Amino acid sequence: MKALQYRTIGAAPEVVTVPDPEPGPGQVLLKVTAAGVCHSDIAVMSWPAEGFPYPLPLTLGHEGVGTVAALGAGVRGIAEGDAVAVYGPWGCGTCAKCAEGKENYCLRAEELNIRPPGLGAPGSMAEYLLVDDVRHLVPLAGLDPVAAVPLTDAGLTPYHAIKRSLVKLVPGSTAVVIGTGGLGHVAIQLLRALTPARVIALDVSEDKLRLARTVGAHETVLSDARAADAVRELTGGLGAEAVFDFVGVEPTVATAGAVAAVEGDISIVGIGGAALPVGFGRLPFEVSVNAPYWGSRGELIEVLALARAGAVSVHTETYSLDEAPLAYERLHAGKVEGRAVILPNG
Repeated sequence: MKALQYRTIGAAPEVVTVPDPEPGPGQVLLKVTAAGVCHSDIAVMSWPAEGFPYPLPLTLGHEGVGTVAALGAGVRGIAEGDAVAVYGPWGCGTCAKCAEGKENYCLRAEELNIRPPGLGAPGSMAEYLLVDDVRHLVPLAGLDPVAAVPLTDAGLTPYHAIKRSLVKLVPGSTAVVIGTGGLGHVAIQLLRALTPARVIALDVSEDKLRLARTVGAHETVLSDARAADAVRELTGGLGAEAVFDFVGVEPTVATAGAVAAVEGDISIVGIGGAALPVGFGRLPFEVSVNAPYWGSRGELIEVLALARAGAVSVHTETYSLDEAPLAYERLHAGKVEGRAVILPNG
């Protein structure tokens, strides 16, 4: 089968031919119908050789949907031909967090060397994907694969971040979204669907801000040195009850800290690597800062239900598997509006 692999540190990913996988006991083989392209993949491919955590070559793609092609021995509850989404953050299935459905916070994944597809394990940018356990599959139930695949990360991750702040996003409150790309433009829709909060979106280009307004942002602000003052002005000097930074670099994290309200939440979702100092006098009183990761399987089910209800949709552009390297080039150059989706069997 064809697959897109990261094969050499510092090099571009390549489309190669690899052996077809076969499901062992308890495993499920999917024929991949769609795979999402994510900035996290670019981050992985920018890491230096020293300390690189995954074996190479690595088949990319941690967002995947497909149809069941074959079942390993002992698999129950699913049938060949079923259309499913892949829950990406695989865990051990038995620790306290996994028992809650929070495999994104599995307590033993590192110890047992359990890796998500595309982030250590072979990913979805291939004609076929081997899934380790049926519990990591969620029925699509009528959703279009292209529309659904970004929701497994670009939908699930902001949903998880927003859900923990819902109690603060009451009538009259404000939510700030920093970065309105793949995850951020979904976050705006989720905030509009789940809360009565006013949504202020920040980004560095007018094209991205135009997308933010299209998907429901009440106000948009150019993300520059004056952004924090502009948000403060829009909120009457009070700031925002919840701030979601989908970039995570030094300037955006600083802006997040500068626009948070007293008792506000700051969620640093982007993996830019910047830190926000926390201590008495550093931030408004009782501001909470967190760095969430992906979401639970139950939350993925909820996100897909929101999509079926028409409450959230992802702006996508599609590519063949042979065009996947181009999709990464366009994403890296900031030319992708929303999410790029690969069609390995299209």
